[in-house]
Amino acid sequence: MAVMYDLGIAAYTAGIRLAAPFHAKARLWVRGRKGVRGKIREIAAEKGRLVWFHAASLGEFEQGRPVMEALKRQEPETRILLTFFSPSGYEVRKNYSGADYILYLPADTPSNARFFVQTLQPAAAVFIKYEFWYNYLNELHRRCIPTYLISAIFRKEQPFFKSWGGLHRRMLGYFTRLFVQDSGSVRLLASIGVQQAEQTGDTRFDRVKQIAADALRIEQVEQFLNGAPALVCGSTWGPDEELLLAYMNDYSGPYKLIIAPHEIHESRLRSILDKCRKPAVRFSRYIAGENADVLIIDCIGLLSSVYRYGKIAYIGGGFGAGIHNTPEAAVYGIPVLFGPKFGKFREAVELKERGGAFSIRTAGELKELLDTLTASDPIREAAGRRAGEYVNSQLGATAVIVRALARHD
Repeated sequence: MAVMYDLGIAAYTAGIRLAAPFHAKARLWVRGRKGVRGKIREIAAEKGRLVWFHAASLGEFEQGRPVMEALKRQEPETRILLTFFSPSGYEVRKNYSGADYILYLPADTPSNARFFVQTLQPAAAVFIKYEFWYNYLNELHRRCIPTYLISAIFRKEQPFFKSWGGLHRRMLGYFTRLFVQDSGSVRLLASIGVQQAEQTGDTRFDRVKQIAADALRIEQVEQFLNGAPALVCGSTWGPDEELLLAYMNDYSGPYKLIIAPHEIHESRLRSILDKCRKPAVRFSRYIAGENADVLIIDCIGLLSSVYRYGKIAYIGGGFGAGIHNTPEAAVYGIPVLFGPKFGKFREAVELKERGGAFSIRTAGELKELLDTLTASDPIREAAGRRAGEYVNSQLGATAVIVRALARHD
């Protein structure tokens, strides 16, 4: 079975290399790994305890970030190596100051894994959420290096729980400890004999709490609102915007609309402006005192702070592959709305069950819900309170994980 896995990795790597001349992301994947062995040797030549964190991409990085930063605060002398599989993670966070070294992870071949682990000899390794690389895990296990999986969540549809998933089950056995998000994951793992799992929750909650505490004051948003309440819509896609703008075009109340689309290239921004019949302005072009009912956030990095200005939040993606980050808004104690495709997101399911979030499928459902929330402060505030209480109830995973990673000599 391991032979078939290695053949699959070889075929995947060859396919990426063949695609590189024609595909920008594949090109970054290949270029980013050139010379990586030399960089690994340079890291190994430096002195001090090393802890290795690996993230697939940007979302997993955000889950590992609070752990890396907490460990660094507790042990400033511990060196942190962060690796990424995907260019969409590495290229955005290659200058992240919370890690001492940031690299692309070499392809998961037996020789790469042996070289990586033997050369670096990390004191511990941390894989974030969904990352399972057989040769790396096998090499870490063979060398008795403590290895952890954090913020993981398991479902019965995954290969670990299938009759043909023997190699995947073997990988689970290589972890010293699996820190999982929910009790269901603990039970599923126990059903296949994996006993070293512990329910600690999702480190993203610790992260959003930290972000909220450090939220920026955004003068342009304050000037745009001028004391008016806001519906803040984050990471929206076309289907989300169709419903939201249709509602706003007919709305006559005090609320203003702030939209932070998931993509901010010119055609997407133009599409939003074309569908909006109310006065609308881009964030980058807003002039103090300008009269507008709709503000479009056309730059990255502001959304988590923009949510602080909302009375209600709408999270995009629920009409596509799945919703985006609901705790990022719920942490501010405001009700959260999203589309119908949220079932794979534990935090969204639980927020909805507790009455802090609502799912809509049609323009009519959105109108009914927003009419209620915008007209009744007590209903809106009660839902927002439940959203904030849910986030607070999920804090603490980071501290548990850091205790396991910390130096024990």
